[in-house]
Amino acid sequence: MVTQRRPQIARDGEPSTSAVDFVRAKVIADTESGKFGGRVQTRFPPEPNGYLHIGHAKAICTNFAIAAEFGGTCNLRMDDTNPETEEKEFVESIEADLAWLGFTRSGPTLYASDYFGQIYAWAEDLVTKGQAYVDDQDAETISAQRGGFGQPGVESPYRNRTPEENLDLLRRMKAGEFPDGARVLRAKIDMQAENMWLRDPVLYRIRRTHHVRTGDEWVIYPMYDWAHGQSDAIEGVTHSLCTLEFSDHRALYDWCLEQLDLPFEKPEQTEFARLNLTYTMMSKRLLRGLVEEGHVDGWSDPRMPTLQGLRRLGYPPAAIRAFVEHIGLARTNSLHDIELLESFVRTELNRTSLRRMAVLDPVKLVITNWPEGEQVMLEAVNNPEDPSAGTRLVPFTGELWIERDDVKPAPEPKYYRLFPGNEVRLRAGFYVTAQEVLTDGDGRVTEVHCTYDPESAGGTTPDGRKVKSTIHWVSAAHAVERTVYLYNRLFTDPSPGADGRDPMESLNPESRVAMPGAKLEGALADVTPGQAVQFERLGYFAADVDDPSVFHRTVGLRDEWANIQKRTSR
Repeated sequence: MVTQRRPQIARDGEPSTSAVDFVRAKVIADTESGKFGGRVQTRFPPEPNGYLHIGHAKAICTNFAIAAEFGGTCNLRMDDTNPETEEKEFVESIEADLAWLGFTRSGPTLYASDYFGQIYAWAEDLVTKGQAYVDDQDAETISAQRGGFGQPGVESPYRNRTPEENLDLLRRMKAGEFPDGARVLRAKIDMQAENMWLRDPVLYRIRRTHHVRTGDEWVIYPMYDWAHGQSDAIEGVTHSLCTLEFSDHRALYDWCLEQLDLPFEKPEQTEFARLNLTYTMMSKRLLRGLVEEGHVDGWSDPRMPTLQGLRRLGYPPAAIRAFVEHIGLARTNSLHDIELLESFVRTELNRTSLRRMAVLDPVKLVITNWPEGEQVMLEAVNNPEDPSAGTRLVPFTGELWIERDDVKPAPEPKYYRLFPGNEVRLRAGFYVTAQEVLTDGDGRVTEVHCTYDPESAGGTTPDGRKVKSTIHWVSAAHAVERTVYLYNRLFTDPSPGADGRDPMESLNPESRVAMPGAKLEGALADVTPGQAVQFERLGYFAADVDDPSVFHRTVGLRDEWANIQKRTSR
């Protein structure tokens, strides 16, 4: 077991310390042995066919952190080999997500399409060596002939074409002589291999689809497994780090590279466990379905696990990086509680966010003995965790907004907030005692009349008496009205889609609750788009990145992860 410890890079230039995992142990061994000339070069290679999600954050942090830790480089490369699903919009969103997380790519964004000429030339080399052939069969037939685990594969009747015939057909494929799907280029490996990926995989297919970057120059496109390793080799990647679903691909990755005359040493692929969270789906296909079927308001909907959705929700990138570092790199997949991620968000926001008062379900509180027309300014702390944040002045008047839940016509057991005859403390303000609670015909509270103690400014009294409850408030004359969205889990099932179930069956119809007409402290009128603050007693909320008149609840104040830990440790 490796017990050595090395600094990890939580973001550019910010070191932290963590035990060495098996991936870093391999990189340490490689650098100490002089492999790759001591170089360390990684890459983050997304396909630009959708928006990045929280699972990609783990891959980003891993690749960029390891490169920085060992004084290496890390490229951002778009594996753009499937023009039917790829768009410039996705490229731009990926670049923006990377910058938001706090990482800088080593040079400009790279593209697999930059290497299409070299990748094709290598395909001709395979054909010339008799290691690839053109197959005239359709995709369904090829798939059926591959067999299955424990079932033999069936060789294509075109497998033994001569290199000369195959080279002629490949060049005619490239020239556009054949219709889409008429022919493919396949590697000639082993149709009886236990690893299904080695059963003569397809390397090229004919697709007359306009490519965002190469236009109509190509009518044949390489498959991911043919382009991916070759792109790594062209760039000089040393450590190809990816998640466990690519472990079966590694044999094909190695086979392809071993047949070629490479410009650098052959890169090596290492797999680590992907990030899985409860109540969350990570499949791009399923996430696309949520968007296209209108279950969410686009890829950046705060209920989505996309990085743009989490940004809109108010997640700080530092919390995501800290979470990824905490869970580490393992060899087997596991499911992490989403409450653990939220605990990192809560910890970061507790340290950095300003405190403000907001009333989401407002009821008028009238102080009947308040001097008419008078206004006083009360001092309130901006962040008790950060003395440097200082204080602010909050206006206090005779009419306030308070939460409907903070007042009742009659007390319930262990209810210590406002009801007739009970006294509470207004945060940073005065003590008030409820005299009368007004309700409508349905018994719903509409207004509460109170008296205040003029000697209790700042929450203390000359006689030193204490109360059992402190509530928040907003001056009615100075409040700004905003819409606030509260969020529940998007799925009611902790493992949506498990055991073959349709994940859409567990969609939560109450995953978002709108609170229009919320009354906010006047200081929130000029909040920065995307800024997260703590609404005192309610949780952490973020101003929308596009419309700061809308706020999204990021996380609540209660540490649900701590409660889970207590229950599981019993």
